[in-house]
Amino acid sequence: MVSLLSLSHWLLILPAAFIIGLGKAGLKGVDMLSVTLMAFVFGGKASTGIVLPLLCMADIAAVAYYHRHAQWNHFRKITPWMVLGVLLGVYFGKDMNETVFRKLMAVIILITIAIVLVMEMRKSQKVPAHPLFAIGTGLSAGFTTMIGNLAGAFANLYFLAMRMTKNDFIGTAAWIFLFMNLFKLPFQVFYWKNVTLQSFQVDLVLLPMLALGFWAGIHIVGKIKDDSYRKLVMVLTLAGCVLMLVKS
Repeated sequence: MVSLLSLSHWLLILPAAFIIGLGKAGLKGVDMLSVTLMAFVFGGKASTGIVLPLLCMADIAAVAYYHRHAQWNHFRKITPWMVLGVLLGVYFGKDMNETVFRKLMAVIILITIAIVLVMEMRKSQKVPAHPLFAIGTGLSAGFTTMIGNLAGAFANLYFLAMRMTKNDFIGTAAWIFLFMNLFKLPFQVFYWKNVTLQSFQVDLVLLPMLALGFWAGIHIVGKIKDDSYRKLVMVLTLAGCVLMLVKS
């Protein structure tokens, strides 16, 4: 597969790997751009097999760096529903119309962002306490992560609504996504057959860019204050949704 990729392909997927590193280092919301770039080269479903091993490697680095900041109550609250969402995605997502799916997800995320923005403008310190919020967010994140590695948007909105600090946000997300991406891996390998020796060869070539992106992300995130971080995540998530809506 490596030898079949043209220069124009590499000019798209090398930045995509760098962006994955940025996202896993804490610049949440940029992940939808990397998903779009990878899908442009490999196709939506096939690209998930390229991206997933990169995500797993970056998740390991994120856990190693941010592990002290995990909030385990949120891990226990949302992860079981994400697991169920992944299983639903495995069953229903194999033949789903990709364009319709992406646009539907974008609309749902935009509505959720609007709710979070209203909470921000009202300076509300309340967090959603109803179990349905965690259930709905977890199911959506699990389903979308299996279909197109798009769970980040829903997870971002959950953590924003919980009003978590920057490091708690990143540390909790690191553990959740390491667990979820490793859980997804066997389905991608044995059921969808998206992860192959050929796709993994591409991942090995992209690994240095992934590492560079993670290193750069650590330094950028370290300079961002908590309040500014919340705003940045919302802006990046919103930009990613717009990109999903306009993508054919």
